[in-house]
Amino acid sequence: MPVSDSVDREAGTETDSGADGDDRPEGLPINELFYSLQGEGTLAGVPSVFVRTSGCNLRCWFCDSYHTSWEPTHAWLGLEEILAEIESHEADHVVLTGGEPLLHEESVALLEALDDRSYHTTVETNGTIYRDAPIDLASISPKLESSTPTPERDPKGDGEWEQRHEDDRIDLEALAALVEDYEFQLKFVVTDAEDMPEILALLDDLRDAADVPIPNDDVLLMPEGATRDRLAETRTRVAELAMDYGFRYTPRLHVDLWNDAPET
Repeated sequence: MPVSDSVDREAGTETDSGADGDDRPEGLPINELFYSLQGEGTLAGVPSVFVRTSGCNLRCWFCDSYHTSWEPTHAWLGLEEILAEIESHEADHVVLTGGEPLLHEESVALLEALDDRSYHTTVETNGTIYRDAPIDLASISPKLESSTPTPERDPKGDGEWEQRHEDDRIDLEALAALVEDYEFQLKFVVTDAEDMPEILALLDDLRDAADVPIPNDDVLLMPEGATRDRLAETRTRVAELAMDYGFRYTPRLHVDLWNDAPET
């Protein structure tokens, strides 16, 4: 059962960075916990349980999980509660997502418990934080300059996050550690061709910094859009860019199937 149907949510009380505090409850701040199909990446279409934590260190203006970042809401769930809900579903795959799930130290304990139970785990991360944990697939989505909440795109209209987001959105050291230590996919949210020079430059920098090869097959271009109408505007040109540059294209199946419905 989705968290939002089974427990009372409360407004997020963590710091903007999502750092663990001494007075926080035990467990993880869970915004959603649900069973669906993986909608993105190399495992698109695979039935999976999604554990969505609340809290993020960035603020993409187009964030498709607004209530984990701009206005975080969550219920604090203990590890055993989370595991019990996961085990109630017929799925071998678990996706730990957010927000930014690697903000939370307790995410490591959850991933260790899932590994003990032989689940395949995907961690959806913005690539700015490294954790030593049993991760089967690091789904890394570095945020491009086009994600920055400039005054004209800021959902709250106050410009508070523009400089902070821009300063923190790329951490080359963390990115290199993630691709070196885990099976990975690099998933870029793309609006149009203007994003490509930045992607190519970042890939060059990352290939220089990392001690492992980063083949084009592990680079995925995903159209920006959290609704069917918006995807209709972006997906064809992003698919064409993937062909032009020799990268992979990834759909957003959950948007195609359920539009912007929660818990999908």
